[in-house]
This record gives sequence, structure tokens and C-alpha cells, in this order.
Amino acid sequence: MLLNLNLSLNLRFNLNTMHNFPKIETERLILSQLKEEDLPFVVDYLQDKIFSDLTSNIPYPYRQEDAEFWLKMSKEAFEKGSGFTFAIRDKDEKIIGAIGLHDRGEGKAELGYWMAKTYWNQGFVTEAAKAVLDFGFKELTFNKIFATHFLHNPASGKIMEKIGMKKEEILHQHIKKDGKYFDIALYSVLKKFN
Repeated sequence: MLLNLNLSLNLRFNLNTMHNFPKIETERLILSQLKEEDLPFVVDYLQDKIFSDLTSNIPYPYRQEDAEFWLKMSKEAFEKGSGFTFAIRDKDEKIIGAIGLHDRGEGKAELGYWMAKTYWNQGFVTEAAKAVLDFGFKELTFNKIFATHFLHNPASGKIMEKIGMKKEEILHQHIKKDGKYFDIALYSVLKKFN
């Protein structure tokens, strides 16, 4: 147990030594730190109830205060060395979605994402997620990266499979949202397979 704790502390130390938020470029995207000027776009994108229906942590209706709180939490996570929330941007640097990678201890990180509805089914999340996995394994030296999705959101599971994740299990009644319990699927990928 002490060994695992030390690995977790070392990982957090590595995150804390990163003074500037990283910028990752892919063929079609730029992944960079969230900014105050992104918030009006975020609020506009997340007005569609489908985002609340398909995720565990996006409220409906989505308000300016929600976006401000999210930005604050994202900055604090980076400052504490516990995670990264990247704005997914097109090449003109307009935000079109977001993807996060958060340290869950013992060499594990959790991946989460959302994409503005206009940009669905174009492979943007898959492209961003592959880049973030590469960053998580190579730069942050995570051993395992995992993600979950509601069973009524199979498209998210398909993205997880496209980036090399395998389904581990179904977690029954694992999330409570709006007074209801939901089953979720847990997917993961290990560093040695990436």
C-alpha cells in the first residue's frame, strides 16, 4: 500500500512541476487551457438538455454561474496538480468542446469529454481523446486511464473503443442524478497497451 501511495504522490509532484498549461495540437484541433472568453460559447452549447441527459455532471438548465464554477474548478485542479481540463478548439482556436484528464490516485486517471452538438459525428472527440491519452501515458506517466458512460449513451462507448479502451464492467446503479439511479459502463486502457 505504501508503494502505491508513493506512486500517487510522485505523479502529483510531476503535475505540480508543470508551470504552464500544455498546448496539444492534432491534425484538426488545438487542445489548450480554458479561458474566460470561452464561457459564453460553453453556456450556449450546453443549453441543449441532451448534455444533461447524457452526462453525470452537466446540469440543466446550464447557466453562466455553472460555467464560471467549472472554469474555477478546472484552474484549481491544474494548480493543485490533480488534473487538466482542455478546451477542444478548431484551428481558428474557437472552443467546440472540452476534454479532461484527472488524477484518481495510484497511477490512474479518469477521462471525460463533451462536444458541441454541431460538431458531433466528425471524429473530433476521438482525435482529441487519442492525443490526451498519449499525453497522459507519456508525459504524466499514468499506468491506467479509464472512462465511464451511461448505458443510454452508447456513442460514448464507441469513442472509448476507438481510442483503444476495453469494457471492464457494468457498475449497477452507480450514479444518482435527478433522483434516479443509473447503470454505467466502465472502460479502461493500460499504458503497456498504448
